[in-house]
Amino acid sequence: MFPLRSQLSIATTALVFVLPVVAGVAAGGFAAGVVGIVSSFVAYDFVYVRPYYTLQINRSEDWVGLVVYSVVIILVAQLVARANRARAQAQFRAAQVGRLFELSELLVKEASGRELLGNIVSAVKAAFDLDGAALLLPEDGRLHVAASVGAPLSADEARHLSVSSAVPVSLGTGGGQQRRGGPGTTADDGGGALHAVALTVNGRAIGLLALRGAPGARKERELLGAFANHLALALERAGLREEALRARLLEEIDVLRRSLVGAVSHDLRTPLATIKVAASTLLESGSSLSPGDLKELAGLVDSQAGRLDRLVANLLDMTRIQSGALELRHEPVAVGDLVEDALHALGQLDGSRSVRWRATKDLPLVDVDPVLLRQVLANLIDNALKHSPPGKLVIITGRPLADAKVEVAVTDRGPGVPVAERPGIFQAFSRREAGGRGGLGLAIAHAFLEAHGERIWVEDGSEGKGARFAFTLPVAESFGEP
Repeated sequence: MFPLRSQLSIATTALVFVLPVVAGVAAGGFAAGVVGIVSSFVAYDFVYVRPYYTLQINRSEDWVGLVVYSVVIILVAQLVARANRARAQAQFRAAQVGRLFELSELLVKEASGRELLGNIVSAVKAAFDLDGAALLLPEDGRLHVAASVGAPLSADEARHLSVSSAVPVSLGTGGGQQRRGGPGTTADDGGGALHAVALTVNGRAIGLLALRGAPGARKERELLGAFANHLALALERAGLREEALRARLLEEIDVLRRSLVGAVSHDLRTPLATIKVAASTLLESGSSLSPGDLKELAGLVDSQAGRLDRLVANLLDMTRIQSGALELRHEPVAVGDLVEDALHALGQLDGSRSVRWRATKDLPLVDVDPVLLRQVLANLIDNALKHSPPGKLVIITGRPLADAKVEVAVTDRGPGVPVAERPGIFQAFSRREAGGRGGLGLAIAHAFLEAHGERIWVEDGSEGKGARFAFTLPVAESFGEP
């Protein structure tokens, strides 16, 4: 404007001089704006108000122009500075809300206890750009580091962060001078580098955050307090969830125990009663019994004792399954040999047996654990025999499938299994209305086949009568498809 200053009015010059003041306030805040106001006023008076190059003012209209300029420019500087502060505060609040939202989203996810603790310290360190963060939880009257990230706590720092020394925050009522703390409360450990924030829920301290390089600004400390509240609630929720899981587990164990007692008592009652009657008859009758009667009673005791032995074996097998101690020992074996062994265990190899084995001539060997598969077949055959009417055969069949599998099926002519009850019939201790099928035998068969990676299912028997329990077995490698 300098070459044209003689043609410019005072008002035009004053409007132009507002621009550097606004730029200064926008760039450097109100303090920079004050510097701009003073500089612009001096330049305005010195260069553009007559007499030039002096601060002397002779005309009243120049005085009015300078006063109006000063008032306007101060008001403009204040408004711009206030707008800048409002924008900065809005940005800060938005960042706070964003960080809190990210933390909340992180903490509401289903995670294991260890994963949750790691998420907590990682989120705090990232949100406040800390050098390190550690989460300490009380255990046996002392604070122990449950998770940490960044610069670790030294042994001396960890010793100071204890309930007994109460430095910097005590979670108990132990000896030593205590410092009160809560969510958002920070305390220096004496070295100035480590700060602590107590995590409390309903006035009860449940943990401690040890922060290295904690924020010093008041607003950041307020946000840290909000973080502490969220973290405390997340820890409390995780603890409640673990307690609920433990309670549910105890409830399931109790149900399992009652089911076990019911199933075992049910399965034991019949063979024990039979053995008791046979033994009592032998004792009371003595030598009056014929050799045929003696042999029949002895055979009855033997068969029922074998049944009790199978029940005990099933209980031991269920214990192995539940403890994870089940190991497979694969070897090629013929399905017919497995069936014969199972029938031998059940005492069904005499001439009057009511079980028939039918298989195709091209039935290949299978790659299984023979001991476990004998037990599977024995349980299925025993289940079929118990539910077959007198004089009706139990049919065992085997046939190859197209996908290097062999299908084995045990079919009876009993009451069958309703479709609605089939999904749960292989659960331990289940008892169904259709003839009381279920219990340990089917559950163990299902578990053994599942351990082989195979499946078992139940469907209607031949002509829609009875039940057909079928399962698949893998073909031995040398007999599989090329």
